[in-house]
Order: sequence, then C-alpha cells, then structure tokens
Amino acid sequence: MGHSRAYPVFRTTDAAEAYARAGRLVALLERLDDTVFVEAEVRTVAEARRLAALLPEPAADPLEPVSGEHLPREVDVARAEDAEIEAALPLCLSGDVPVGTLGEDLLRALGQGTASVDWHGRWPDDRDTGRPGSHQYDGVQLVFHGEDVQGAERTPHHTVFVHLDKREDLTRARGLAALVGGEILGDVQIGW
Repeated sequence: MGHSRAYPVFRTTDAAEAYARAGRLVALLERLDDTVFVEAEVRTVAEARRLAALLPEPAADPLEPVSGEHLPREVDVARAEDAEIEAALPLCLSGDVPVGTLGEDLLRALGQGTASVDWHGRWPDDRDTGRPGSHQYDGVQLVFHGEDVQGAERTPHHTVFVHLDKREDLTRARGLAALVGGEILGDVQIGW
C-alpha cells in the first residue's frame, strides 16, 4: 500500500484556464482510465441539482460532522424534492463519470465550494531515466478553490496537480509541468 506523490504545477483564479491546463496534462497520459472521479462540496439546492445532472448515481455524504439525533437521512439528490435536499445540506456529492463526458458544463455546475476532478492513468515511460509509468499512482488532479489535494481549505485559486509513483522524484514532475507551461509551485503532497 502507498500513496502517490502529488505536485502542484499550475494555479490560477480562472476555473476555465485551470480546466484547460489539466486537460493538456491528461492528453499526455499514455493510458487513461475509463472514468473520471468528481467530488464537490454543495451548499445550495441549485448546486446539488446542477452537479447531480452530471454525475450518474451520485453519492451524497454530509459535509459537516453530525451526531446524536440529527443523523442525516440518505438523500437521492437526483430524485429528491427540494425540501429534502435542503434539509440535508451541506453535502459532498461524488461519483465516477465516463471519460470525455465532462466539459464546460462542469464549470457551470460547480458552486463556490471546493471540488476535485481526478483523472487516473499512466504516464509514458521516462526515456531519460528508464523508469516506467505507474498504473496505480499516475494521473492528473484539478482542485477547484483549493491549493492542496484534499481541498481542506477553500481558497480563490484552482490548482492542477500531477500524481506520480512515490519512487519518482521532482525531475519527472518538473518535466511534465514544463510540457504544459507549468512549474512546481510548492512542496510535494500525499496523493491518492
């Protein structure tokens, strides 16, 4: 067991620019999984409806800790009445989406909360070092309104990360970042 190493390689306050830059990195993957994982914080019924329309069978989990008698009921955001969704807010909606089905509609669906889009795949073998890509750890992540892979703290920035096997080093991350006009923007983080 382990985790990927996640390197922040691009940051902006323009969500469309961040999404485009992430897309350029995704295009560099030698292999791409069939689905993309999307997770987003929703605080209004409208946000929940917009996002649920994009996610086949979204999971809806409480965003804030709950205890005692106020345990939330499971809510099927795609089919629930507005009042039932309102009573369950704030929520974290998540789900897998087939590759190639997301686009600008995702940007319109997201609210002001943090969100993450994860493309898992495999980077091509590194010709300079001879190291192979990793089916388990490689990929691209875009965190909306966040500067860390967990999206723990809301910021005005959107950050693109490259994920690499833990045996890789900063050199490979720098090389990938440079291919899309990016650079390493901070310390490595524990990824997926």
